Amino acid sequence: MSKLSVNNLSCQRGYNLLFENLSFELNSGEVLRISGQNGSGKTSLLKIIAGLNTPEQGSIVFNQTILNSEKYQLETLYLGHYAALSSELSCIENLEYLTNLSTEIIAPNFHNALKEVGLKNYEHELSGNLSAGQKRRIALSLLFISQSKVWLLDEPFTALDSNGVKIIENQIENHCTRGGLCILTTHQDCNIKNLKEISL
Repeated sequence: MSKLSVNNLSCQRGYNLLFENLSFELNSGEVLRISGQNGSGKTSLLKIIAGLNTPEQGSIVFNQTILNSEKYQLETLYLGHYAALSSELSCIENLEYLTNLSTEIIAPNFHNALKEVGLKNYEHELSGNLSAGQKRRIALSLLFISQSKVWLLDEPFTALDSNGVKIIENQIENHCTRGGLCILTTHQDCNIKNLKEISL
């Protein structure tokens, strides 16, 4: 069983202390929702766990592997609030670029990933021609090819219709059934099994 341990984490941005002495554990099969008002530190927390930001104090360990080690990074997938896409690249070209940043993805099936999120036959369409929801789906298609155990998802349901939300909820549940775990932020209601919640 995999375990992510967050111990006595504190985060400050400028003169603002966003949170302090935050501790929790998350095991295989579990989903943790981070709630809180705007500016409470939800995104900062996800970025710290992803190794993109540095906490004021505290430690993060996944299966006895420390934060920012190569093994830790391979086990972690972070999807930010905004899709990091180029409007001049096609859907599949954007996906190829995103996966090149993740060495843990081996022999990805781009066409199937795009099909799973409802973008079948859009592979060669420029992302600049797509709606906000379709652009979001390109980034979320990474969830169908990632082999990372820890998923860190910042507002994954933004710009998605109800069908898109259901697709992603189901994939999160599938990931956890296979032994993964997930931490997410969202302002929308979640219908995900084994959902835990903490508030900042």
